[in-house]
Amino acid sequence: MQTRDPLTTLFAIRETGRPPLILAPMAGVTDAPFRALASRFGADLTVSEMIASQAMIRGIARCLKQSASGDPETTLAVQIAGADPAAMAQAARMQVDLGAEMIDINMGCPVRKIVGTGAGAALLRDESLAGRIMESVARAVSVPVTVKIRLGWDHHTRNGVTMARIAESAGMRAIAIHGRTRAQMYSGVADWEAIGEIKSHIRIPVIGNGDITSPEQARELWHKSGVDGLMIGRAALGRPWIFREIGHFLATGQTLEPLPLSERGAVIVDHFHAMIAHHGPRTGHLLARKHLGWFTRGFPGGAAFRDRINHAPHSEAALEMLDAFLDTTLASRAA
Repeated sequence: MQTRDPLTTLFAIRETGRPPLILAPMAGVTDAPFRALASRFGADLTVSEMIASQAMIRGIARCLKQSASGDPETTLAVQIAGADPAAMAQAARMQVDLGAEMIDINMGCPVRKIVGTGAGAALLRDESLAGRIMESVARAVSVPVTVKIRLGWDHHTRNGVTMARIAESAGMRAIAIHGRTRAQMYSGVADWEAIGEIKSHIRIPVIGNGDITSPEQARELWHKSGVDGLMIGRAALGRPWIFREIGHFLATGQTLEPLPLSERGAVIVDHFHAMIAHHGPRTGHLLARKHLGWFTRGFPGGAAFRDRINHAPHSEAALEMLDAFLDTTLASRAA
């Protein structure tokens, strides 16, 4: 029986005339319910939240929740982070044993508490250790291994080309590049010319990430950089249907009609139930609040609703508030 290679399948999408669209790994966001939602709306690949390798080895239950599959019909790609090659290899093996079909290594997270451990974007300042980690993980598992980086640590040390060459030599099957340095965090503008420059120096597929907020912008940045895939992060918060909008535009040149308000309301309610089912009533309710905030941006009365929902004592009360808010909003639009 032929084994499915998820990366070969992913990049074969280019034969249809558009690049594959990928949901970026986002801590505290890309859990199983949100990944399933993005897949439903056209994301060709979703990646789990970042999972700390040491926590995974210690068997912390939260890690299992973070890497759980959101949709059995889609590829399970799990991102791991850490600064010890042996621990990273062990964590990767454990994830594959649990069903991961791809492993992604985080070398781009700019957050202080991650960088402070020597992981994430801190590895951009230690190319030797970064290379050993990538080699160790690639040797440890039989599934494809990818890495996500930034352009460099800061403006003076933009070593993206060197890091990409190291990744290619270490056995990475693809590389995702966020078009900012660690020092920029999420400010300024993503540099897609720099992403394209890095791509010109390596042969493995390159996935571009940063500032894709519309179908038109996706096409512009794709053409500007020549990347093999587009990764979308913050623009999908409260708008997971952006994958369908971009995919349709890139394939046809036509703009889809906005998702009807009634359908958006159904999506919000379905996602809330999915959060409760996956995380349990208490944790699911608390985690769903931020999604409800993103989903209701631009709704009439959305700000007041977000204030009320943050004080809902439990999931049943929150669901009642949500139903009432959506009923009122839909009725006002229909009047």
